[in-house]
Order: sequence, then structure tokens, then C-alpha cells
Amino acid sequence: MGRIIAIANQKGGVGKTTTAVNLAACLAEKGKKTLAVDMDPQGNMTSGLGVDKNNLEISMYDLISEECNIGECMIVDVFENLNLIPANRDLAGAEIELVTSEKKMQYILKEHLDKVKDKFDYIVIDCPPALGLLTVNAMTAADTVLVPIQCEFYALDGLSQLMYTIELIQKSLNKDLRMEGVVFTMFDSRTNLSLQVVENVKDTLNHNIYKTIIPRNVRLAEAPSHGLPINLYDSKSAGAESYRLLAEEVIENS
Repeated sequence: MGRIIAIANQKGGVGKTTTAVNLAACLAEKGKKTLAVDMDPQGNMTSGLGVDKNNLEISMYDLISEECNIGECMIVDVFENLNLIPANRDLAGAEIELVTSEKKMQYILKEHLDKVKDKFDYIVIDCPPALGLLTVNAMTAADTVLVPIQCEFYALDGLSQLMYTIELIQKSLNKDLRMEGVVFTMFDSRTNLSLQVVENVKDTLNHNIYKTIIPRNVRLAEAPSHGLPINLYDSKSAGAESYRLLAEEVIENS
């Protein structure tokens, strides 16, 4: 059975989608059959993997709305070993529809992913930067939650709310959900601030913190505009090496 990892942090601009895209791509590069699931109406995971989010015939919106099955909306082999369930701004409407649904709305994504879970080694879900019903669906379906934290002054802002949400989901919707851990992103070794943030978070959190730290890297920032994950855009860049190391750590934790 595949392991489902939700990449979540309701704070925007922390490298969440960058981590989701590149972790999925590096797991696939290591020969792991991987499914990338775009649960964010911004659709940045979709475009970051080279798929035009503005011209999708079937997307996550259709899946959540029960208008298609998971096989119909899955794009196979966007890259070797990597499939994608794409999303675009249509998905924003699904959150409203979920509220009015008579079904157990928190379990819709889980029901679909359970049907294909045993076909993949890893399923990586990119959550929206908000703790709404789309994120709740992702966490209800997930085995673990991985939290990217930017190395900046307000790094811990909102983290307590995220932890509280995870605890609520553990109590009421998914008792097996656990913290995958925290990964530091946008680290700048030239600044004392980045070093202080890392130490501060380590002192504050009692959760697993990945050894791999993702650096602030120009090539990482450029890759999405080319529709490529970093390991294919610039295989020898510091960003590519870092996400490969993170993928290795994730595999070791399996």
C-alpha cells in the first residue's frame, strides 16, 4: 500500500508547492511509483509539472464533485514514474459545494485515493494555504503531514493552529494520521536569521525535523516557469541535490 503524504502549511509563501512538486519528482526519479495530487485551486503543482492548468478537460474539481472516477482525471506519466491529478481555479467552487453536500464531505478524497493506493509507493498531496475543507479532505486521506517552514522571522506563526487542526483530525476523522515532520525551506546560510529560526523551531517543536534543509536557490525559483521539477530543470543545482536528499529521508522513514 502506498504512503500518502499531505504537504500542508496555511501560511503562504513557505515553499509548500515547491516541496510537493520536487519531493514527488525526486521520489519518482528514485524509481518509486508516485502520484502527485493537486488539492490547491491555484493549480501551481499542476503547472509546475508542465501541465496547462487552464486547459484541463477533467480535474480535481470533477473528482471532488463526483463527476468522474479517479482513473478518468489522472494524467499518467507526466514524467517517468510520476502521475498527476491536476487542479485549477474550478476547485475553489468545490469547497462551497462540499459544505452543502449530504455526503460525509471530509472523506471524499480518501474514498477515491483508497481505490488506487496500492498501485503507488507514494502519494503526495499539495494542500491549499488554508485550513478549509480541501485541506481537511487531504489530511483525512493522508497517513502523514509534512510541514515546510520558511527560515524567516514569522516562521512559527500559524504553526500552532496547524498542529491543533491535525489533532482535531486525529480525534474525529483519521486516528492514524501522524506528523511526517518539518522541513526548513528558503534557508540562507549567509544570514544569522536563518540559523536562529532553525534553532528556535528545533527548541519549540517536539516533532521530527528533517536533516535536509532546502536552500534559497535561484534555479528552484525558475523551474516552475519552465514546467519542470528542479531535478529535470537543473539536475546539478543545490535545490535538486537538496530535494533528492529529502526524498531519501522520506524513503528511510517509510
